[in-house]
Amino acid sequence: MNIELPYGDATLTATLPERARTLSNTEAVTPTPLVDLDAAVAQALATPFGSPPVRALVKPGASVTIAFDDATVPSYGPIRSVAIKALLSELEAAGVSRRRVTLICANALHRKLRPAELARIIGADLVAEFGERLLCHDAENPDVLVNLGPTPEHGYPVITHRLVAESDLTIYVNAGYMRGFNGGWKSVCVGLSTYDSIRVTHTPDGMSMSVHGNRMHVVLDEMGRHLERRLGRRVFKVDTMLADPHHAAQVVAGSVDDTRQAILTAMAALFPPRREVAPEGRGATAPERFEVFVYGVADASPYAVFSHMNPILTLISSGLGYLGGLVEAVGTPGCTIIMATPVPERWDDVAHPSYREVWERVLPITRDPYEIMRRFADEYARRPDYIEAYQTRFGFHPVHGILAVYPLKRLSHVGRVIVVGALDPAIPRHLGFEVAASVEEAMARAESIHGRDCAIAHVRQPAPARP
Repeated sequence: MNIELPYGDATLTATLPERARTLSNTEAVTPTPLVDLDAAVAQALATPFGSPPVRALVKPGASVTIAFDDATVPSYGPIRSVAIKALLSELEAAGVSRRRVTLICANALHRKLRPAELARIIGADLVAEFGERLLCHDAENPDVLVNLGPTPEHGYPVITHRLVAESDLTIYVNAGYMRGFNGGWKSVCVGLSTYDSIRVTHTPDGMSMSVHGNRMHVVLDEMGRHLERRLGRRVFKVDTMLADPHHAAQVVAGSVDDTRQAILTAMAALFPPRREVAPEGRGATAPERFEVFVYGVADASPYAVFSHMNPILTLISSGLGYLGGLVEAVGTPGCTIIMATPVPERWDDVAHPSYREVWERVLPITRDPYEIMRRFADEYARRPDYIEAYQTRFGFHPVHGILAVYPLKRLSHVGRVIVVGALDPAIPRHLGFEVAASVEEAMARAESIHGRDCAIAHVRQPAPARP
């Protein structure tokens, strides 16, 4: 069985035993791009789910905040700008001038964007027009944060940007869903919040990509209900399902809960539960369990947009995290991952200021994500030097380097990781991973462990998303 694997910016060809099966980590059905995005947005705003239309939510002269997804949401078509401009037209028709509107990028603990980078995702015209009324969220500035207290059910802290609390209406433009990971109340309760709130869901066990019964969003829904109760008004949402990183397939508008449900209903047909994924071809209809997984890692990550990859993003965040979901779902305990990547040792100390230190200081001590969370998360969250880089020098928040290693949790299910084609074998070995010169060499090693008739899965990964 001949395969072609992503391998950094290139591809790598390999031959697997004929008994290998192919699993897909992409949509079961590719949605069709919208023919007319402007018309789709207009229709969504005219027929919102679970909410009156925007025009009925404001009075003349109202203050309005329009928040939007940052560049880590891999949506690089015009949906943000089209939706924002349509909303501005709706507001003007209701007597709200554009000067009464503030735009804010909901970057949470991600890095703030430079004006030229904001122009890439919302358009240079909006950047020029809004000027000082276009902001990036700052999770470390107490002057722009409002603590709405704990949720009554479980005591989750709800902290949000002052604009959300003080504007007459907050509107959020979601630019796309990554399975079930984002959208819903994550947009506001994470995107416009602080570490003290975000830490509740961003744990080794808390984060989830699931479209079906997402545990993370149960917590976020509780936070969102509390936010709306405290503010006494609803948040209006525009949600998007993508056909690909540059084209929308569906746009809906309305209440946060109803728009998320509409998108998840559409996505359910595209992404069956991972534990029910059946191999492609050969008439397979039932899921199997596999002892060996083979896939490649492209040189792309939501956290490397306008930057580049580093060993943590390549091997852990993408390699085990975003790309490794099927391993826990259909892999046998003690299974082997064969991961193809050159994984060069490159660090962007401007965009990812804490990452190199996490690699050099934390990971040699422990690769247990629960221990890392207990011992290091709060420390890095409070580091003044790195916080200054987040606030003023376009760097990721320091705790993000800790959050990015939480997919190491998968090693509790995986017996070994063999990295194929590493330019420097010391890089994967730094994590306790093995190395091999070729997929065939790695496969022979896996067969010596699991047996010559072991079940092998080649995992087809989505094409890398780039602006």
